[in-house]
Amino acid sequence: MNEQNPNPPSMTRQGMDYGETSDVHEVHAAIQREKREPRVGLEPLSMWLIVVYGLALFTGGAYLGRFSGNFSGDSLDIAYIPPKKAGPGGGAAGGPEKELTPAERGKKIFAANCQTCHQANGQGVPGQYPPLAGSEFTTGGSRRMAMIVLKGLQGPVKVKGQMYGSAVMQPWDKTLTDQKIADVMTYERSDWGNTASPVTAEQIAALRKELASHPESYSEHDILAAPDEDIPGGAPAAGGQPPKPGEAAKPAPPK
Repeated sequence: MNEQNPNPPSMTRQGMDYGETSDVHEVHAAIQREKREPRVGLEPLSMWLIVVYGLALFTGGAYLGRFSGNFSGDSLDIAYIPPKKAGPGGGAAGGPEKELTPAERGKKIFAANCQTCHQANGQGVPGQYPPLAGSEFTTGGSRRMAMIVLKGLQGPVKVKGQMYGSAVMQPWDKTLTDQKIADVMTYERSDWGNTASPVTAEQIAALRKELASHPESYSEHDILAAPDEDIPGGAPAAGGQPPKPGEAAKPAPPK
């Protein structure tokens, strides 16, 4: 039998450090063949990605410049009419701009806030929402009507001999400004055959201050207990004379 050499030949080769073996060299060679691990943040952006970002920024800027309304809250106001640009002669382009009347502004406010219940023709919904056309509250003094608009109305109410009690009139004192309330009341009191006196923002401001201590909505009893008169400081009705308490304004004479 061949006896095993108790001292096998050394695995150390020329060029190796002391204690290294060929196995270590093989491991190093395998590591050198592998690709270097990528490092985050050092890779350049793709040119296509830069182009896409640039187009997105340009498109967004152009859209904001066209439709942002100069980032003004007036652009969200349905009654706001932006001024026209000046023409070559210094005036507005296309001639002088026509300013909306209070009733015209009020019609826009009515369409956005009141038309759903009271309908475009002012006739309301039978049994649910009372009419404004020919209503004693609309054509009478502005005080009672303004009390309803500012503070709201709860409970049944009789209008033109019919009872309405299934709906609640919400208060608008915290939603609409004095001018908007005056405009919408002026529209309602002058359309659908109504010819009551117009209402001004100063009148609404005075009544708002007077009713500041009344936090809840009114009932029909509360409204009827108030005098049927115009709020002091208003203009006369279209007929030239303000209506008497409890009476609708007379129509203006034909021109």
